[in-house]
Amino acid sequence: MLARAMTIREQNATRMAFFVPGFCMGAWAPLIPFVKLRLGIDDWALGALLLCLGLGSMFTMPFAGVLAHRFGCRRVMLISGLVVCVALSILPIAPTVASTAATLLVFGAAIGAADCVANVQAVIVERDSGKAMMSGFHGCFSAGGLIGAAGVALLLSIGFSVSTATWAAVALALTVTAAAVPYCLTYGGEAGQAFAMPRLAILLIGIFALIAALTEGAVLDWSAVFLSGSKAMAVEHAGAGYVVFALIMTFGRLFGDIVVNKLGSRTVVALGAVLSSAGLLISVVAPTWHLSLLGFALVGAGVSNLFPVLVSMCARQKVVPENVAVPAVLTLGYAGILMGPAIIGFLANFIALSGTFVLLSLLLLCITALAKKI
Repeated sequence: MLARAMTIREQNATRMAFFVPGFCMGAWAPLIPFVKLRLGIDDWALGALLLCLGLGSMFTMPFAGVLAHRFGCRRVMLISGLVVCVALSILPIAPTVASTAATLLVFGAAIGAADCVANVQAVIVERDSGKAMMSGFHGCFSAGGLIGAAGVALLLSIGFSVSTATWAAVALALTVTAAAVPYCLTYGGEAGQAFAMPRLAILLIGIFALIAALTEGAVLDWSAVFLSGSKAMAVEHAGAGYVVFALIMTFGRLFGDIVVNKLGSRTVVALGAVLSSAGLLISVVAPTWHLSLLGFALVGAGVSNLFPVLVSMCARQKVVPENVAVPAVLTLGYAGILMGPAIIGFLANFIALSGTFVLLSLLLLCITALAKKI
């Protein structure tokens, strides 16, 4: 009975460990326009600033698994959680562009470490539980992002100051971190070197994760532009494409473990890629924006469990230690989200946004074709 209670506590701690970085990233999003206005910078400079967050994450991810093994998930989670909260509290008041960039690097580095260690712990908890749980864990990250963005935006919209809204978000993040840390694991993954030569199994899973992340990034950054430019949707309502996508994706992740336990990982990956591919094609060929929204909803449903299941499959392989393999796949995923907007924007100059969506749909079909290889 005691062991069962501890298992439930560890599972809940893992859910909270995913929630915190998602929540803090979501809370940061509504603050961006205020930071831009306060610093007096243009869109190009803002884009360069935002790049710092992704670069910080990608820098720490390869090392986070090694730190988790050496010091345990609990210590790394505590430190990274505290750093995330401190950085978030500084971002709205950093006085210069340089200090904001430095804070974003630290914020991204801590987010990357927290997210990576949460995945390392999730792999261990899922394995010891003997059933699929990864989709639900990742669903907590997505839910955290939605709650963080909606909560801060609501506080700002009803008249609270930027500093008050930020401190409210920080207070909640600290509370959840304090509740999670006592039940985080004191160990973290198998022994292994910080880096390893790529192996076919890891490389293939990593490429699939990259494609899944590119798809998520495409909808996040370009769906509004596509709907307003190609489907004659009013600009002020064009963000509905991502809202529909994000809601369906979050719902799919929170309940995805049921599907994974029933159908199996490879089947979920293959079917999810097909569904996402079909959704992108529907969004492109749809005669009206109403049907395009349906297409983005299908993309959310299909892609919802791709990345979580790929992380689980990566951890189950025996070629590379999990504390090396999992961070490698996560780094590729972050690289896809980081590079995706620029790649899609570059390709759109030659084949239009609709063409880039079709290209992504073909890449997703490649996942289906090769799913049996992983």
